[in-house]
Amino acid sequence: MEYRTLGRTGINVSEVGFGCGSVGGLLIRGKYSEMVRAVAWAVEQGITYFDTARSYGNGQSETNLGRVLKELKPDVVVGTKVSLGGEDLDRIEDAVAEQVEGCLTRLGRESVDVIYLHNQITQTREGSRMSPADVAVAAGALQVAMEQGKTRSWGLNGLGDTDAIHEAVGATHPFVIQSCYNMLNPSSGLIAPDNFPFQDYQGLMDLAEDMGIGVAAIRVLAAGALSGVTERHAIAMPSVGPIGSGKDYAADVAFAQGFDFLVQEGVVETLIEAAIRFALSQPKLSTALVGLASFGQLEQAVAYGNKGVLPQDALERVVAIWAGWGE
Repeated sequence: MEYRTLGRTGINVSEVGFGCGSVGGLLIRGKYSEMVRAVAWAVEQGITYFDTARSYGNGQSETNLGRVLKELKPDVVVGTKVSLGGEDLDRIEDAVAEQVEGCLTRLGRESVDVIYLHNQITQTREGSRMSPADVAVAAGALQVAMEQGKTRSWGLNGLGDTDAIHEAVGATHPFVIQSCYNMLNPSSGLIAPDNFPFQDYQGLMDLAEDMGIGVAAIRVLAAGALSGVTERHAIAMPSVGPIGSGKDYAADVAFAQGFDFLVQEGVVETLIEAAIRFALSQPKLSTALVGLASFGQLEQAVAYGNKGVLPQDALERVVAIWAGWGE
């Protein structure tokens, strides 16, 4: 396992991170014995970053991860997230403070390494979506939590409207951002071709790099669509909407199948391998979070991650595929 620095936090993290979210579901709907087995093995293999959130299983992911870490007592990096509802946006500071306490209680910890604001960012307040001004208030509350010793750093969720995301990140200077980055939509880290059919995140990683902000990639497997098949694991979220890509999951699978030449030519064993190694080919990335539904998927993720970056000629051919989508 290779390691990268999480921006100006100075924290070193494994370049493959353990995603504890709802899409894969292992830390929510899996058997507890399998959770313990997976986390213990992940730590043995060198994975140090574990990513959870208040909203994953309505707190179940945090509770289960906290229970497993208490049993195993590994030296790992833990990131979690607060998520404000629309009713909280007139009391942002208090809501953030309350949710930080709730996260720590469920995790059974006095502090964590990163607490993110999980809300999407838009130019104006829309339901639970927060304006840059709202984000600035929440960032101040997270900074207070940091000063109180409840977290070593704080971050933002780089989802929503592109211009609003850039504005909020530039104004608040978080320690870490989470950014959608995968073979379907690489625009947070690479220049999107003309007529790119999906959301253009306009080099969000470049802004992060310039400001010393760490980047945790989310949706590395496009919620599973980059497997190239529509079937989903029994405990995975049965239906999941795309982020920044096609109109639905089936459409994303169809786009993903366009990369099958990498398998056919023996560059990779599977499209999942291609997706993980593609993410790791991005040097601006601190860690690539891989959501998991089973121990077998964990073994796969580690094996593929350990193969390193994709060959340069393969990356160039992937770029050519994107250009074709805009025609």
